[in-house]
Amino acid sequence: MLQIRCKNNNITKSFAEGTSLLDVYQEFADELQFPYPVVAAKVNNTAQGLKFRLYQNRDVEFLDAREGTGHRTYVRSLCFVLYKATSDLFPGSKLFIEHPLSRGYYCNFKKRQGTLTDEDTERIRQRMQEIINLDMPFRRTESTTEEAVRVFTERGFSDKVKLLETSGQIYSDYYTLGDTVDYYYGPLVPSAGYLQVWELERYQDGLLLRVPDRNNPSRVAEKVEMPRTFEVFAEKVRWDVIMRLSNAGDVNKAILKGHASELIQVSEALQEKKIVQIAEEIDRRFRADKDPVRLVLITGPSSSGKSTFCKRLSVQLLACGLRPLSFSTDDYFVNRVDTPLLPNGQYDFDNIKTVDCALLEDHLTRLMRGERVEVPEYNFVTGKREYNGKKLKLQSDSVLIIEGIHALNPLLTAGIPDSTKYKIYVSALTSISLDDHNWVPTRDNRLLRRIIRDYNKGAYTARETISQWQNVCDAEEQWIFPFQETADIMFNSALNIEFAVLRTHAEVILASVPRNCPEYAEAHRLLKFLHYFIPVSDKEIPPTSIMREFVGGSSFKY
Repeated sequence: MLQIRCKNNNITKSFAEGTSLLDVYQEFADELQFPYPVVAAKVNNTAQGLKFRLYQNRDVEFLDAREGTGHRTYVRSLCFVLYKATSDLFPGSKLFIEHPLSRGYYCNFKKRQGTLTDEDTERIRQRMQEIINLDMPFRRTESTTEEAVRVFTERGFSDKVKLLETSGQIYSDYYTLGDTVDYYYGPLVPSAGYLQVWELERYQDGLLLRVPDRNNPSRVAEKVEMPRTFEVFAEKVRWDVIMRLSNAGDVNKAILKGHASELIQVSEALQEKKIVQIAEEIDRRFRADKDPVRLVLITGPSSSGKSTFCKRLSVQLLACGLRPLSFSTDDYFVNRVDTPLLPNGQYDFDNIKTVDCALLEDHLTRLMRGERVEVPEYNFVTGKREYNGKKLKLQSDSVLIIEGIHALNPLLTAGIPDSTKYKIYVSALTSISLDDHNWVPTRDNRLLRRIIRDYNKGAYTARETISQWQNVCDAEEQWIFPFQETADIMFNSALNIEFAVLRTHAEVILASVPRNCPEYAEAHRLLKFLHYFIPVSDKEIPPTSIMREFVGGSSFKY
């Protein structure tokens, strides 16, 4: 008999060898009383589907869709139902699950003939509901990678063939739902009947798959219109088509052909071209006869590359004949004793009330009137704001640049006319997909950057960075994301070849996370998808690259 310890209640029970996680959960269900359906589990801190069978003593933690692993399992399974519905109704069609958008997932759907209509969308929705009502089981098959490649080759799935051929794996899993075959790099729910909360609607020229709210999985997440973000995604897809890099398999094939250096150069050139365009637009508006721009506001979530973007934008503004003057909101922090607190009693450093908005706005207004202003400097050791004689004055050719997490929050510059501001949102807004149905969350991109930077600076271990990440994401949801659509322009700091470069740095760092801690589940997941990318040395990454902010070797001083 096996000894299985349920980490949800720390009780151990005996089970026969080969017992499934679903059977184990049913044994514990009455004691656990989850408020929402359980959809996945962690076994020794590794994500598994509920059909996974146990043959040794294990720790098991059951998860509903509020937890990251559970939510990803639910969404992944729902995507398979969507794919089956489209392939059943429209043989020969193509479905691309491209980007998280509007608290759902944007899907590009290509029929063999004609364009997507409202009637098509309703038929797909009805077919999805039929599959769910039938409670069709998801079946996992483990085979040699050669066999999996043969299966997908026969079905014309070149995206999955390229991914598996370059993955270096001996064995691979694939899934079936009825007579439909697909590939997913994480577990699925046991059957389609688990997927009771979702919606499908037309969005732009494609579909929006709406999924459960992370905080309350019994309801669909509220939709948020994101037209500017959608345009960034559309622009990225257009460039992917031009560069013939639609997924990880395409990137790997290009690397194997010796084109890594070229990919890096083109990706960097595209980013520099965008920065030049932004600088030229600021210059044009700065020299306008009416309401000239004098204040540039730059924000973005953690590890988006804001600092390097600021440096590169300043260089291009200088090339336009402007004199950028950077201004730090950190120096306007309230004294630490006045910092608002989180419910657990810790300081809430992400709260807008951490910044003395009134003082900052007063100084900005006076600077823009041409006055000389003595500005504070924040002493992070003492936790106090100090005046050390630092004075600033805008010249006739000067433009102020403010970079910070609250830069687009209207409370920060409420008294300054919007016509004099130019607002920029910077983030790793897109990343390369593994294949047509497996995207890599942009948060994973930023998390990997942060893990590497924290480790290289000696600030935090990978385990510590991962443990703090959910708090970081919660703060972004409250203080950054609500304002991103108010930006005049969005800058995508992600590179198509980025994961190939990050792999060479992240593997050894993530391997240091102990297997017996909760953070191991996230480290294991990150390592798993990094292994789909052929590693590339960072020696070709230029010293001014945004990536240098994280992997080291930047020519900028931060």
